Amino acid sequence: MKKNYTSLYSMLVLVALLTGIFYCMMPQSYDTTETTLSEFSTKRALEKVKEMTAKPHFVGSQNHEVVAQYLIKELQNLGLNPSLQEGFTMTEKGTLIYSKNILARIKGSANTKALLLLSHYDSAPHSFSHGASDDASGVATILEGVRAFFHTKTKHKNDIIILFSDAEEIGLNGAALFVTQHKWAKEVGLALNFEARGSSGPSYMLMETNEGNAKMVDAFSAGNAKYPVSNSLMYSIYKMLPNDTDLTVFRENGKIQGFNFAFIDNHFNYHTVQDNYENLNPETLAHQGSYLMPLLKHFSNSDLSNLNTSDDKVYFNAPFSFVSYPFSWILPMLIIAFGLVLIFAFVGLGKQVLHLDEIIKGFVPLFGAILVSGSLTYVGWKLLLNFYPQYNDILHGFTYNGHDYIFAFVSMTLAICFWFYRKEAKRNSEMNQLIASLFLWLIINILIFIKLQGAGFLILPVISSTLMLGYFVLTQKSNAVINLLLTLPTLIILAPFIEMFPIGLGLKILLGSAVLTVLAFTLLLPIFGSFTRKPLWSGLFLILSIAFFVKAHQSSGYVYGKAKPNSLVYVLNADTNKANWATYDTNLDEWTKSYLGEKPKDGKPLNTNKLYSKYGSEFTYMADAPMKNIAKPNIDFVKDSTIGNRRYLKIVITPNRKVNRYDIFGNEKIPLQNLKANGVKSIDLKSNIITKNSNKILSYYVVDAIPLTLEFSIEATQKLDLNLVESSFDLTTNPMFSMAKRRNWMIPTPFVLNDAIIIKQKIKPSSKVVEEKPIRFRRNSANRDSLTVANDSIQ
Repeated sequence: MKKNYTSLYSMLVLVALLTGIFYCMMPQSYDTTETTLSEFSTKRALEKVKEMTAKPHFVGSQNHEVVAQYLIKELQNLGLNPSLQEGFTMTEKGTLIYSKNILARIKGSANTKALLLLSHYDSAPHSFSHGASDDASGVATILEGVRAFFHTKTKHKNDIIILFSDAEEIGLNGAALFVTQHKWAKEVGLALNFEARGSSGPSYMLMETNEGNAKMVDAFSAGNAKYPVSNSLMYSIYKMLPNDTDLTVFRENGKIQGFNFAFIDNHFNYHTVQDNYENLNPETLAHQGSYLMPLLKHFSNSDLSNLNTSDDKVYFNAPFSFVSYPFSWILPMLIIAFGLVLIFAFVGLGKQVLHLDEIIKGFVPLFGAILVSGSLTYVGWKLLLNFYPQYNDILHGFTYNGHDYIFAFVSMTLAICFWFYRKEAKRNSEMNQLIASLFLWLIINILIFIKLQGAGFLILPVISSTLMLGYFVLTQKSNAVINLLLTLPTLIILAPFIEMFPIGLGLKILLGSAVLTVLAFTLLLPIFGSFTRKPLWSGLFLILSIAFFVKAHQSSGYVYGKAKPNSLVYVLNADTNKANWATYDTNLDEWTKSYLGEKPKDGKPLNTNKLYSKYGSEFTYMADAPMKNIAKPNIDFVKDSTIGNRRYLKIVITPNRKVNRYDIFGNEKIPLQNLKANGVKSIDLKSNIITKNSNKILSYYVVDAIPLTLEFSIEATQKLDLNLVESSFDLTTNPMFSMAKRRNWMIPTPFVLNDAIIIKQKIKPSSKVVEEKPIRFRRNSANRDSLTVANDSIQ
């Protein structure tokens, strides 16, 4: 009976430790009443978020200008003299836009490199996101942080530049405009960028570095953020993936390093109409503030001119702490771990407390648990997608009940582990079996040393479990207290990954969580292996798993606040005078069926000149639609001349209705040379604008009805072959259409051109070259490109 209680107590301690680890990752409360003016107030920041997110404010929308004017006023209220930077940029994928950045500068006491505080103020287009998390939360964090910084009259050497960038959601254009055209950019030594990819959870620090990370790691550590959440494995993976934050532009085009701070939980709200004030987690916003305040104080007084290095460091977070060490330690630590395992194994065999046959047999439950849990998780998720086809509607890959599935599959994996290791402890089998796990982990760490050194900290759980083995070998007994203490590296380092991977990368990664759970379980065999009645524990975790599956089933439908994404566009082919309704959805609902019918046609014919979408979405279904007399754009050839073997063209496309976007498609066999759009070239140095994967030349997001002007040349012998797709985001509000309102459990699908009126047509030469008309730009009362600097004292 005593052993049973020991098992129970050990499990309760492990649960308590895990709870504490996750609890300490971020603030668990925030100020619901007014705090002192010298402190960051989440309540005050939330009020700013609410003000900015009353309506969607994507580039080109009326409320985009409303938010811009609000931010100018807020900066002025801080005693600053904000300025505007406006202009066209075309980023690497041919994304063209007229951006308007909002800037302010706080003068420091020395002539040193400046600290940049960065967030974007535009919301995502197409899906009518309110942009509360992404990225009003970042803007509000900076405004409130700077207010508190001012109030404390903190002395600082470095200038502080505030940049609320525009058009991040479109193509990082505002950041590109600042980096390539504003003279302040050359004075920036470090950038802090506040972002979001969800609406809750801890905020993760991800850095952008020119070369090595060692000095950046040291600088961040010296800043003493209270709740640091980051590790060098995330950093290593991040460097290998195509990055898409404003900070990427700063690093690639300005050689400016920086830190991203972004939260990713409740990813299903990202870029949807549900990214609103109500769904932003206040504790998450408080976490952003807990980063900004100490780092603002530290970096405003640090030397920001010497953060480049070729050296790298391993780093990871523990509760209320940030641990780092050089890459050069990885190999010695690996050798030490190997040495300790071999020494303890030989000593144990010599003392006959370990047995070779039991060690060899230890590989059977290890690989059995990995194979069975991995297979059941992979097949199980595939079956769930078939049983609940509505899960495919959520392009993010993380369902509203996604957390329940994480808990369900992890519980199932633990049940499998206890079942495979169910034999009662005989001849100290748990310690013999531990060696198999340590051997596998050592192989993993060898691969890490060769290919992914940022994950070098994964040797620490191996060393801690090796010490459990060593204590047993040397004393011939186990100590439950010592073993529980030595579980901390495994729990602190591995447990957060089990949850984070499917949240950040989608539930398709549940397989990885299952395998990692087995690997963590086997490192803790000195504890779990000594449990009596393991089949009972297996059964308990199986019941727990079933309970979470039942809970997930009960919340598998759609309700208000956890709504079904759907899509519909009206496509008019101006060349054939035919119109269609079209959708990207695989599962039609009552709203889309009311336009597409019960038996719609395959949407494949509409996928020529494919529009960009984050997840490669294509039209799935279409149906005939009534013809509408929609005003088509004017396409004027203002220059068409041949010099030598080149034909030089200048084409002006002017909208005759309220439009939001132009997409231009070409023929891959007819390259356009020296392409300029609205007077600018792509900031990308690569010469090929049309890639092998797409014939799209550019996407132009229209602001203030400014026409699109294309200048380029082709070979004189080639025939011009261009197609235009004109889109407006007003299908549900355009008076020409009597559109039914979506049910309250439906929302527009994000990441695709949605709720749009689309006109497709060939770009055909004018019968004669027409005279180009001057383009008038809207003027604003705020300063443009003013380099006036405000002092950091408020009278």
